[in-house]
Amino acid sequence: MGATGRRTPERKAPATPGRTLLKVLLGIVGVALSAVLVASAFYRFDLSGGGLRLVPRFSLPEFFAALPGHLRWLVVFMALTAAILPLRALQWQRTLPKYVPFRDRYHLVAIGAFTHNVLPGKLGEFIRSFLMARTYQMPFIQALGSVAVCKLLEFAALMLLVAASFLGPFGEVLGHFEGALRVAVGVCVALVIFVVLLAHYSAPLGRELARRGRLPKAQVFLHNVSDGLGTARSFRGMAVALLYSIGPVLAPALAYGLALRGLGIRGGIFAGAVVLGAIALGQSTPGIPAGMGIYYFVTSWAARELGATPEAAAAFSVLTHVSTVLTMVVVGGISVLKKKLRWKDLRRRAHVASDAAHHVTDVEDPEPARA
Repeated sequence: MGATGRRTPERKAPATPGRTLLKVLLGIVGVALSAVLVASAFYRFDLSGGGLRLVPRFSLPEFFAALPGHLRWLVVFMALTAAILPLRALQWQRTLPKYVPFRDRYHLVAIGAFTHNVLPGKLGEFIRSFLMARTYQMPFIQALGSVAVCKLLEFAALMLLVAASFLGPFGEVLGHFEGALRVAVGVCVALVIFVVLLAHYSAPLGRELARRGRLPKAQVFLHNVSDGLGTARSFRGMAVALLYSIGPVLAPALAYGLALRGLGIRGGIFAGAVVLGAIALGQSTPGIPAGMGIYYFVTSWAARELGATPEAAAAFSVLTHVSTVLTMVVVGGISVLKKKLRWKDLRRRAHVASDAAHHVTDVEDPEPARA
């Protein structure tokens, strides 16, 4: 502590050679695995000849020549993808502990989306939580808890949409996904129960620790968690927040559904939620550092299962991935410019947000920074 009583920032301990080597190895594994999974959209892996052979699924020159023909559905896909950001800004107010103007919520969501796509580490949700905490003077864990409830309710809304998709014309085809859906619903229910219990009992547990005079950092952490998950303490609050969570899920589900219909899959609009669910489940698998590869593998496989040709399925993967990243970078970049954030500042705040995510039990937050 300094003379003024303000906490002196601690220097991070230097990374050990073993930890650095592990990060490098994980990076190499992630790149290699991503390359294999991306290639699966374009090639089949044939082991029948006694060795591994890559067999093209289609002619690559014809594939690239046909890409401009997908422009009609691609424009609509990008518009619906951009709509996710204001819809998430609307949803976020339902879980925040205080009122925040829509304009500020929107810019923070958009900056988070920009960061998620241009900086390593996928820190978008941490960035928007960090900037919200600093701009509106609330504990970081409280802001992060509000985002966590949003993500959980989006997952629940997605499971509802996927279940409804089984009533559409692809009911029999979607049977391939039934096992995964059951697992996902079970995970979703377990997470909801856990969050509700945490919201109800974290504050009493913190008070009990205070009464016993033990673990002061844990006391602050538990009280902040309770505030951040405040919505989960009320059935009505959760129901209203779930209603607002349908929009951020319905927009991309429609986007993928219209893209499938644009590929010539009759009734494909009903399968958009299933593809979105497959992407969410695939990319949330712990311990697999190959998000982009999983995206290409899941989307191309799902499109082929729904009746798309291998060439159309690969185009579906490439165009939806590139257009999603481009949309989020462009729309989020506008908010970065509006908030006058320089690239150097954005990287620094991403670093601080990452540190805050690993030290949420600290009693005192880092020095507030303007968003």
